[in-house]
Amino acid sequence: MSSLKDAYLGRRAFVTGHTGFKGAWLAEWLRTLGAEVTGYALDPPTQPSLFDALDLGSRMKHVIADVRDHERLRTQVQDARPDVIFHLAARALVRRAYEEPRDTFETNVMGTVNVLEAARACPSVRAIIIVTSDKSYENLETGRPFVEADPMGSRDPYGASKAAAELVTAAYRESFFADGAAVASVRAGNVLGGGDWAPDRIIPDSVRALVADQPVVVRNPEAVRPWQHVLEPLSGYLQLGALLLDHGRRYEGAWNFGPTVQGSERPVRWVVERFLAEWGSGSWTTPASTAGQPREAHLLSLDSTKAHEQLGWAHVWEAPTAIRRTASWYREYYRDPGATRALVADELRAYQDDAAEAGRSWAGVARRSAT
Repeated sequence: MSSLKDAYLGRRAFVTGHTGFKGAWLAEWLRTLGAEVTGYALDPPTQPSLFDALDLGSRMKHVIADVRDHERLRTQVQDARPDVIFHLAARALVRRAYEEPRDTFETNVMGTVNVLEAARACPSVRAIIIVTSDKSYENLETGRPFVEADPMGSRDPYGASKAAAELVTAAYRESFFADGAAVASVRAGNVLGGGDWAPDRIIPDSVRALVADQPVVVRNPEAVRPWQHVLEPLSGYLQLGALLLDHGRRYEGAWNFGPTVQGSERPVRWVVERFLAEWGSGSWTTPASTAGQPREAHLLSLDSTKAHEQLGWAHVWEAPTAIRRTASWYREYYRDPGATRALVADELRAYQDDAAEAGRSWAGVARRSAT
């Protein structure tokens, strides 16, 4: 395929959830690729936030609204006339979903319905990517990595809401988009990277503790996850979006985007200890009591063979590199929060250069190689 720069230059992209961690990275990346980006989301969910630090609100069309507001969403999609929609808006925290299950299901399920309905009513839309989660799979914790054909299902509200969003996406694709936009869903592993300040995520929790000179509290140190830098799945979403725009239904369906080296899943303990080593100080501990702690899966693993073989996608940075770069990002941010745009630009540049040197087709020619 051609490079992402060629694919998105002059395209109109509509991103829901652009004020969140992944959404802000995606919106900024699309802007650097020359896309005209419209964002639709609630106010930033944390302070600080990557969205505010990047001053994205003044650098793109920016709509503060709820995906549960069908009429407002439909109007904004019509006004934006996008070529491609990336739907990231969601209640995205497992523990918060236990506290607010109704809002979680309304946002993650009916929000997805509303996005697809808005797309149906907008003739300009040619590609739709619905972002769900690796937690949408029925997880029996057998140790076998999930493939896209595995059944949906979950025993917690967050995972169940994302599984339901997958069913909604498949139903709409087959029922209403046979002659319209190409529709895909994407399921990513756990992401880390600079600019995340969400509660109950291990890297943001670690950063807050380190800045406050406190030990990091780790709830589930032996839980195993497919860790990856945030730019890894985003590169997959962008590559998939470009192929949907060019080839339509050929690339529809569900796609996993996780580490492409078998056995790269790591326990939370390993991530924390590696992060503390890169930070250069700090310690960690476990909660004094686990009473009342909601259930979370012990083991999650994704098989991304389909994306590797059919899209030519593969990860660029191994987990140790992702952790090293993430620790460096936060250290630089706290030295000078006003330099966030330069930090993000440097991270995008480094990732794309490394992708090009690794032979990733979407990255084009590496700048370092060309000099």
